[in-house]
Amino acid sequence: MSTSASLKGRTAIVTGSTSGIGLGIAHGLARAGANVVINGLGTAEENEEVRAEVAAAGTKILFSGANMMKPEAIEGLIAETREELGPIDIVVNNVGIQHVAPIEEFPVGKWDAILALNLSSAFHMTRAVAAEMKGRGWGRIINIASAHSLVASPTNLPMWPPSTVLWGLPK
Repeated sequence: MSTSASLKGRTAIVTGSTSGIGLGIAHGLARAGANVVINGLGTAEENEEVRAEVAAAGTKILFSGANMMKPEAIEGLIAETREELGPIDIVVNNVGIQHVAPIEEFPVGKWDAILALNLSSAFHMTRAVAAEMKGRGWGRIINIASAHSLVASPTNLPMWPPSTVLWGLPK
């Protein structure tokens, strides 16, 4: 991402952004001038450290510990973002987990958790902001998906459906 202020005044939410790819995206958006809501797990101290690190770019950075597996928590995240930073311009659906096991050994609870986090959270985020973005004639929804949408694996079954759907969701 360019270091120019091309996103100055825009507001972005990046789920799963306290480490890895999501954190890198949050840094890039902040350096481009966007105010950013970061989201993820960790201790209060760790989350504040990450928030301050991203805020070094000079934009407003909020942290939300919203549980992205719960639609009501996602609604709260959206409401808090609008209240603190204004209209939402960019959503990066990055949050995800995985578990690897053959299908006959795959725990049902893990299957449900993976679908809730890797797929349903992106649906709920997109649904919550789509009308607002369409109404303003500007908005970006970016879904980060696993390569397992392209090549399935016999021990990573639950990664395929969410990743495949995420490719088409914003269209």
